Amino acid sequence: MQDKAIALQPPLTWMDDSQRETGMFQVTTPPGGCPAQTQTARELPAFLCPAGEVLLLGSQVRERSLKSWRGARLAMPALLCASLLLVACALAASADQVQQQMGSNTEEQIRDMHAKVTEIWQEMMQRQAAAIDPDAALHAVCRVLPSATLEAEQPRVSGLVLFRQLRPGALLEAFFHLEGFPNEPNGTSRAIHVHQFGDLSQGCDSTGPHYNPMSVLHPQHPGDFGNFAVRDGQVWKYRSNLAASLTGPHSIAGRAVVVHAGEDDLGRGGNQASLENGNAGRRLACCVVGLCGPGPWAHQAQENAERKKRRRESECKAV
Repeated sequence: MQDKAIALQPPLTWMDDSQRETGMFQVTTPPGGCPAQTQTARELPAFLCPAGEVLLLGSQVRERSLKSWRGARLAMPALLCASLLLVACALAASADQVQQQMGSNTEEQIRDMHAKVTEIWQEMMQRQAAAIDPDAALHAVCRVLPSATLEAEQPRVSGLVLFRQLRPGALLEAFFHLEGFPNEPNGTSRAIHVHQFGDLSQGCDSTGPHYNPMSVLHPQHPGDFGNFAVRDGQVWKYRSNLAASLTGPHSIAGRAVVVHAGEDDLGRGGNQASLENGNAGRRLACCVVGLCGPGPWAHQAQENAERKKRRRESECKAV
């Protein structure tokens, strides 16, 4: 079996001149770089070496902070990818032995490794954000795409989920803007939850169960966001006081947000599945939560305010 050549350090480039002033970077992966998806248990988790992920540092970043970030970013992804490369090569070289000795435990152990590396990555990102501006709010973005395993007749849901946490320990805020739902009577609802793994190698099916670090029953999980009303094929909703966090040992950064085909029964379904996932049905679409700067949130907040204004004006005209 021939080993894959993996670039340990993707280049960091400015997105364009207009975004240079706001401190917006984009990480890109060259041909032959970190794998774009995980196809077997022997390859690396996709989100750990992201291609095209955006990291916004905000408009108030000083030159010395930029120098500090440039130095730190050379070490962090290289160290992480190098460690994972060694593990992946070891697994590939002894694949037959591993399968004979460990059997069905192989996948479980790799998922454990995935979870541990995720925690390391989260901690590194949080420390870097704190070093740049310890008083700044944390933001995250999740670009929702249809699951790769959907049948042709299933709806193709896409959109954006944005998060903001004003300080560590504060409750989370979120914007949900999704479209592509089937044309059904207004008032139908869809469940949205955070799932354990940021692994989209098999569409949304590989994101694992609900993220449940405290081993509690549904709907007590930190990412149990509940049901969202669909109107005219869209979900457009702002929610506050969410129990999830972008910081600390139970951060949802690097984990998946999943949009379901059904409604969450909120643990009242009378069966075991209800206490695990709310019987929310098929996974239609998903994304991986990634830390970002304040730009996307500010843009969405302005758009939301304008939308509310247009709605009020429309209601006044109707009266």
